[in-house]
Amino acid sequence: MSSIVLEGRALRKSFGATVALAGVDVTVGSGEAVAVMGPSGSGKSTLLHCLAGIMRPDAGEVRLLGERVDAMGERGRSALRRTRFGFVFQFGQLLPELPAEENVALPLMLGGTSRGKAVARARSWFGPLGLAGLEARRPGELSGGQAQRVAIARALVTGPAVVFADEPTGALDQATGHDTMRLLVEATRAGDAALVVVTHDPQVAAWCGRVIEVRDGLIVPAGPRPAPGEFPPGPIHQASGPATPPPGPGRPPAHRRFGPAHPDPAPAHPAGPTAGPGPQGHPAGPYPGPGPQGHPAAPTRVLPAPHHGGGEVGR
Repeated sequence: MSSIVLEGRALRKSFGATVALAGVDVTVGSGEAVAVMGPSGSGKSTLLHCLAGIMRPDAGEVRLLGERVDAMGERGRSALRRTRFGFVFQFGQLLPELPAEENVALPLMLGGTSRGKAVARARSWFGPLGLAGLEARRPGELSGGQAQRVAIARALVTGPAVVFADEPTGALDQATGHDTMRLLVEATRAGDAALVVVTHDPQVAAWCGRVIEVRDGLIVPAGPRPAPGEFPPGPIHQASGPATPPPGPGRPPAHRRFGPAHPDPAPAHPAGPTAGPGPQGHPAGPYPGPGPQGHPAAPTRVLPAPHHGGGEVGR
């Protein structure tokens, strides 16, 4: 069983007379993917903000690897968000004036890593995430799916303990959203990071190993999850096993590619071919070994080991 990385105990938060959290307990294990669902105004985003140290709960405790997050001052929580947490938002939140590689490298540079080392480490994520050749593109020159994959790289480049994703597919079409979730789950698991996803979409939640439902500030029993035929199968739906050993802080595994199963429409520079018939008529993702649920796996493209530049990590 995975060890507990993130824990919230008896969390309470109110905004005036409105109760957002009414005594919530939640734990997240190392390498675990957890979806937080609920209707608008249920308290799910407030829960994410408290767990991520963005806001303090009125009562209760938040612990990261046993250390109290809620007891830290703003400076301490800000440093924690740069170094131990990664974030993926609905619209990516990339800086439009910076090329993709510098958007990914920015958390490292803010933490004191030299520009050269930070960019080298950032570039090591572009191949595994199907973004090779797009390093110099600015956000306005990327498709929605490509921009969100850049945001995933930025979230993972510091080697975080937990990645928080707030409606990560909300601005994407269904096929691109499925690819984005697959990449997000695979990449965080490969780095042995925990993943907390806030979503209203049950098909997005289905990619996670566990679903928490929040209503009226309380955790309630989750409703039925989609049947296997209602979302694309992926590694998360196979028999669970130990998480892949982490490749090192902020670095993707060598010879590993998480590229998109569904190519973005008319990309300026194709991220690389996909092959093999996949479920529901879509091309299969580039996995080695037998494909999930009897589908043939696509061939794996072997990449050279990524750059292992050093330097202090920060976000």
